[in-house]
Amino acid sequence: MRRMIQTPMAVSLLALMAACSPQQQSASPAENTATVQEMASEQAETARLNAWFAELFEQDLARSPEGQTALGRIDDLDAYGRWDAVDEADAAAANARRIERLDQLRNNFDIDALDAKARVSYRVFEYLQQTGIRNYEFRDQRYIFTQMFGPHTGLPTTLISQHRVANTEQAEAYIRRLDGMGPILGELIEQAETRAAAGVLPPRFAFAYLIDNTAQLVAGAPFDDSGTVSPLLADFTAKVEALEIDDDAKADLIARATTALIEQVGPAYTDLLAMFERHREMTDDRDGAWKLPRGEAYYQAQLANFTTMHDLSPEEVHQTGLDEMDRIHGEMAAIMEQVGFEGTLAEFFEFMRSDPQFYLPSTDEGRAEYMTRVNAIFDRVRGVLPDYFDTVPRGEMVVREVEPYRAAGSPSAFYNTGTMDGTRPGAFYANTLNMRNLPIYQMETLAYHEGIPGHHFQLTLALEADDTPMFQRLLYLPAFGEGWALYAESLGKDMGMFTDPYQDFGRLAYELWRAGRLVVDTGIHSMRWSRQDAIDYLRTNTSFTEEEITREVERYIVWPGQATAYKIGQIRIRALRDFAQAQLGDAFDYGEFHDVVLTNGSLPLPVLTELVNDYVESKRAETAP
Repeated sequence: MRRMIQTPMAVSLLALMAACSPQQQSASPAENTATVQEMASEQAETARLNAWFAELFEQDLARSPEGQTALGRIDDLDAYGRWDAVDEADAAAANARRIERLDQLRNNFDIDALDAKARVSYRVFEYLQQTGIRNYEFRDQRYIFTQMFGPHTGLPTTLISQHRVANTEQAEAYIRRLDGMGPILGELIEQAETRAAAGVLPPRFAFAYLIDNTAQLVAGAPFDDSGTVSPLLADFTAKVEALEIDDDAKADLIARATTALIEQVGPAYTDLLAMFERHREMTDDRDGAWKLPRGEAYYQAQLANFTTMHDLSPEEVHQTGLDEMDRIHGEMAAIMEQVGFEGTLAEFFEFMRSDPQFYLPSTDEGRAEYMTRVNAIFDRVRGVLPDYFDTVPRGEMVVREVEPYRAAGSPSAFYNTGTMDGTRPGAFYANTLNMRNLPIYQMETLAYHEGIPGHHFQLTLALEADDTPMFQRLLYLPAFGEGWALYAESLGKDMGMFTDPYQDFGRLAYELWRAGRLVVDTGIHSMRWSRQDAIDYLRTNTSFTEEEITREVERYIVWPGQATAYKIGQIRIRALRDFAQAQLGDAFDYGEFHDVVLTNGSLPLPVLTELVNDYVESKRAETAP
């Protein structure tokens, strides 16, 4: 086995040592007094650390108008009308704060004097500062604008999806943000030009998407006379029209927003489009991070960032992917034999892609049938949860169809977190626009991954952990979050689900997809695979369509390392469970293990490993004869 899945076994030495230690004798009165004093000291140090975390959280939030908006803190109308700072001076100041905070954490607080939950918070906070410092070193290697993300779409999305307008003052704040988009985009264009001059440019294919996505934001009134209305003006108008103010006041607000769009937003997007055209001519078809000025070191940092494990090499990750592909292909072949299919695995893939029995029609009846079946899956899994989970979220989860206005740009299924106070439930969304993108045989897997016990459990339990600092409750580390959701798919098998072999194939198909990501991400960014090399590999070795594969590969290219988080996280969580089961035997308890994993929020995998080892050590001591 490779190092990444040997680590849980290595830490078992501590558990063995604990199991062999002599049993404690009854405590004396003096020892009891010392214990009480230690507990009081522990409580005091824990309270001091948590107060410091709360103070830092509020300081950071005060610096982030967008963060305040995202959390619904919109009473500060000055902040509600501004954007987060994006200049290099602010980035340098933020990194200086990380360095200072790391020093303060280590010198001002005694981790051994904290209670168990606070020790986890200490480790997570320490990890975040270390990671932020490392990422700052490579800030100039990153693409500012890509087809996947960037301020060109991020700023409008914040206004449309998060900026509420319940009164005139909040509408005024919206206008100030429109005015502020020009300077913000101007600063980011300047940074992108500097990086381009140094050779940090997305590959050529990305610019067709960039130009199209950007142009759509300035298409329609007030930017042209096409007869349509641009997204930002349409959003602002709809929000203002819903206000209970007189028509003249509404007209004045809309007119001022129109002026801001014409004078600030329009010119900024014109400059942005011109830059994209220039950069398309400057770039080439090299796809991987290896082409960047410090590409090899940058990609290694990205792997560490997304896997939360600093010592994984691209070669290890690549080989892990290949090994997992072989294993999963073998399990798929067994299912192919079980259902009596005669042919090759590639032919079975094509059969699953094309046979009508695996798809519901793109009609109202077909969509309704899909939603009925998904709800039945959740009802079924809820019935067995008590056997596997001691702690479940208080917040409810509902099943919804993706709304028509955003269906075209949405994935097949996804999860939206509910509110921290539980007033809005979490939601499993199915994109029923084209039912060919929702094969019946993938239904169970999507349900367990996105909903119960996947993202809904992990994210909602984190939000509800009111005994942990706010930074932990809101933290999302992909290796942990996506690793848990992928683990939840296989847990469905352990829980007695996937009784239909075709549904079981759907589970393996998604797991194969995540294994393939390890192969192609490292292939592209370390081994100099081309975009077409990656597409060809996944087309040959998975059951997904070429359209899906192409879109995904293009995502991996502009987001180095992110695609590795899923499988690395799942491998670690499953390896930790296997370790705990092997060490504890009949004393192993699913509910206890899942509490260890889920009740501390999003965790770096090394911290999770420490927690599971502590659990095993404690459990062995508890059950020792």
